[in-house]
Amino acid sequence: MSDKTLFEFPCQFPIKAMGKNDSELEVVVIEIVSRHAPETHNHTVKSKSSKDGTYLSITVTIEASSKQQLDAIYQDLTDHPQVLYAL
Repeated sequence: MSDKTLFEFPCQFPIKAMGKNDSELEVVVIEIVSRHAPETHNHTVKSKSSKDGTYLSITVTIEASSKQQLDAIYQDLTDHPQVLYAL
């Protein structure tokens, strides 16, 4: 994997995860993100249900410190069975 990126770190970075509308999804996403960005105590978290309420998107904005940090967050999110997509 290349370490090249267009971002300058540190930077504010929104991480979005989507899954079935389950009350535990937000907890799972915040736990995964916090594991990799523990210094970000006051995450900005936004939740939005799909039009029919079947799906939920969770966006957590962190202060990202590196591409490796972001790669690790996305890997853990996509590995989790409740997360259908991570953007």
